[in-house]
Amino acid sequence: MASRSSAAKKPPAKKAAASAKAPAKKAVAKKAPAKKPPAKKAAAKKPAPKPAPSPTGGIYRLVRAVWLGVAHAVGAVFRGIGQGARNLDPAHRKDGVALLLLGIALIVAAGTWADLKGPVGDLVEILVTGAFGRLDLLVPILLAVVAVRFIRHPEKPEANGRIVIGLSALVIGVLGQVHIACGSPARGAGMQAIRDAGGLIGWAMATPLSYAMGHVLAVPLLVLLTIFGLLVVTATPVNAIPQRLRLLGVRLGIVRDPAEDEFDEDDERYEEQWREALPARPRGRRTPAPAEYDPDTAEQEALSRRRGRPRRSAVPQPDMNRPMDAVDVAAAAAAALDGAVMHGMPPSPIVADLTQGVTVGDREATTPTPVPAARPQQDKGKPKQDKLLKQDEPEREKPKAGVRDLTKAPPSEPRDLPARAEQLQLSGDITYSLPSLDLLTRGGPGKARSAANDAVVQSLTTVFTEFKVDASVTGFTRGPTVTRYEVELGPAVKVERITALTKNIAYAVASPDVRIISPIPGKSAVGIEIPNTDREMVNLGDVLRLAESAEDDDPMLVAFGKDVEGGYVMHSLAKMPHMLVAGATGSGKSSCINCLITSVMMRATPEDVRMILVDPKRVELTAYEGIPHLITPIITNPKRAAEALQWVVREMDLRYDDLAAYGYRHIDDFNRAVREGKAKPPEGSERELQPYPYLLVIVDELADLMMVAPRDVEDAIVRITQLARAAGIHLVLATQRPSVDVVTGLIKANVPSRLAFATSSLADSRVILDQAGAEKLIGKGDGLFLPMGASKPTRMQGAFVTEEEIAGVVQHCKDQMAPVFRDDVTVGTKQKKEIDEDIGDDLDLLCQAAELVVSTQFGSTSMLQRKLRVGFAKAGRLMDLMESRNIVGPSEGSKARDVLVKPDELDGVLALIRGESEG
Repeated sequence: MASRSSAAKKPPAKKAAASAKAPAKKAVAKKAPAKKPPAKKAAAKKPAPKPAPSPTGGIYRLVRAVWLGVAHAVGAVFRGIGQGARNLDPAHRKDGVALLLLGIALIVAAGTWADLKGPVGDLVEILVTGAFGRLDLLVPILLAVVAVRFIRHPEKPEANGRIVIGLSALVIGVLGQVHIACGSPARGAGMQAIRDAGGLIGWAMATPLSYAMGHVLAVPLLVLLTIFGLLVVTATPVNAIPQRLRLLGVRLGIVRDPAEDEFDEDDERYEEQWREALPARPRGRRTPAPAEYDPDTAEQEALSRRRGRPRRSAVPQPDMNRPMDAVDVAAAAAAALDGAVMHGMPPSPIVADLTQGVTVGDREATTPTPVPAARPQQDKGKPKQDKLLKQDEPEREKPKAGVRDLTKAPPSEPRDLPARAEQLQLSGDITYSLPSLDLLTRGGPGKARSAANDAVVQSLTTVFTEFKVDASVTGFTRGPTVTRYEVELGPAVKVERITALTKNIAYAVASPDVRIISPIPGKSAVGIEIPNTDREMVNLGDVLRLAESAEDDDPMLVAFGKDVEGGYVMHSLAKMPHMLVAGATGSGKSSCINCLITSVMMRATPEDVRMILVDPKRVELTAYEGIPHLITPIITNPKRAAEALQWVVREMDLRYDDLAAYGYRHIDDFNRAVREGKAKPPEGSERELQPYPYLLVIVDELADLMMVAPRDVEDAIVRITQLARAAGIHLVLATQRPSVDVVTGLIKANVPSRLAFATSSLADSRVILDQAGAEKLIGKGDGLFLPMGASKPTRMQGAFVTEEEIAGVVQHCKDQMAPVFRDDVTVGTKQKKEIDEDIGDDLDLLCQAAELVVSTQFGSTSMLQRKLRVGFAKAGRLMDLMESRNIVGPSEGSKARDVLVKPDELDGVLALIRGESEG
């Protein structure tokens, strides 16, 4: 065959050689034209010789063809099987590997534990016993553990490599130590001696170490290798070893759970704080009878106060340490009775003990009664919050506020008045003076122009000239942080010509934080905001002094800062009515919250505004602990914060009950009617109406609350923000993580006022403001303020108040009055865990099935069989249990059932299955 093939290929080779020589012959013929010799024509093509016959007669080709055909057929079969294995469900492939390991574990166990005979037993002895030595008995257990892990956790394949590395290090380290402990037999001692020690693995690991450095260093190194393997297998870093040991002790019952200790400490601290708020119980001492009411004296005192409120005057303060008798103690403890009487719960033992033995006659003789005094309204017809002038009235027929006769049942009230305990109130014999503005430092006069501004104007003019844009800088307004330069365009010049030069302008003025406003609201000009190289400080005292000079007595008026045009930014929280403050870490959010709280303390008495402060970070609001404006200690536990928000919802409902019963639409109208005596309780009622104070709830970190109880917190916030405006309840939410899972769509829709500080991304700016801009702020108080009703945000520099100023204001408020806490604000209702009888022992399985069905939105019985590895009967029972709880719809034959629960409602469904309370 070889000779035939070579003979067949020769003619083409000669033909190619002849064709290659043809061009050379033509070139020679052109130079020396001559006739070709006749001998060349005689050299014609020779015929190809006939192939010699094959000596095998074609048998070789036949055998070769048959062999190749069989090989192709077998290969096709195996490729089909491999393709089918690749198309197999990954879960089935993992199950196959696990079952294979279980089978190998059984074979190894039979060979090592039961001395299996035959070729398989000999193979096990050679491979397993020879490799692992004395620890060959543990190899089946190790294989079984790995197989069980594959079966139980098929969804975690990324940990397989880590476990293989960790087990290898662990086995090598242990076998090396065993080999050294058994005398380190060498290969000259025979294979049986190595098998009786650490096997070939232990010999290979221990012998080089022992030879190089001796047993003294080899053993510690092998111990370290063993510890490394154990840490890798358990995924435990070295610094997390104490925490893992503590958790292990908690599971074994040796160590108590630290979370429970922390919760108990919080309980004790809250109980101690509200106990300390109650005055001490005196013994055998009584106060003198109150002085009679003198109209002339009351009128003089009213004229000495500005607009009926005690402003910063040197009014002598009553002695806060004067002795009190049992009746005074009972009156001071009335706030603690509010929640008990309101919600139909028995009073606490402390309050019951304080009021025990006090008769109605004693109360009438000793409890002072406030005399209402009306305050003139503002120019625009909007009512102001008024402070009542407290005077003593000796003769009073009705029982006093805050004290009930616990020995007699109260008379039934008319149906038109809702069942309501006493409002948030203070004792009536305390005169409160507001802090003086001298406690806050003054700032210097702001600059209107500097050399840096002139340099920026020259740079902008140069940019417009170089890029041939008909525009000129006509002026600028300097703020404390940024300056807005006004640019007017020539005729037929598009605004886009200016906005397209943003990067060139930033390059020219050497500042990356350039913000272009096109156009400036109210002007036919384009604004270019460029940060100042010489920033100025905005003091809180300057903003509040401006409000003082304007004679604005709104107690909810707070100071925010100074805008770009140099004007002070002030706004009433009662008109906002709720606000979201957000920004990255270090952008000025905490300073804004401090200014807000300090503004309220400077302008409002505890009868005007009461506050609830939520500080999950525990360190931001500790300076305000103990101020009389608080109705509960500062809340640091996220779970208690959720309970406080639920209490605010209940307080809002009770206020609306009063508004509906007396026919008023706003709490200001109700308070004015109470002061003027138009709103009176029905005949026979022991209740005495008091003006409601504004209730301000400040949450310093919303993200922590949304992580602990997202559904409860979101529901409470949405309910408060939707309805609480007319009830005088206002909410301020602050967060440094403005993401969509923290500031949800429902919260954004009901919180109209926004204050955005510098954010790290455009997405965060859109979450806060629904527009871009916050990502270009320069931080340290630079913010965009978007109050309710505004179309575009206002850029401002937030005010700043020092810790010394805060401490001075807080100390003044503490000296005026002690706080009266409500003990029902952070008391949650604990319901007993009850599991339905039809669930039985399938609680965990039912929770897994519900989570699987709701998360995938696919209600299939066969899917439950595959994912949960249960039989058809168990899967059908789980599906019936979910149908009875309205998780899935009824069966529709072979089709998958409809899932009736959305993924965001999964937590409530699981709580319902476990028998836990949903709130």
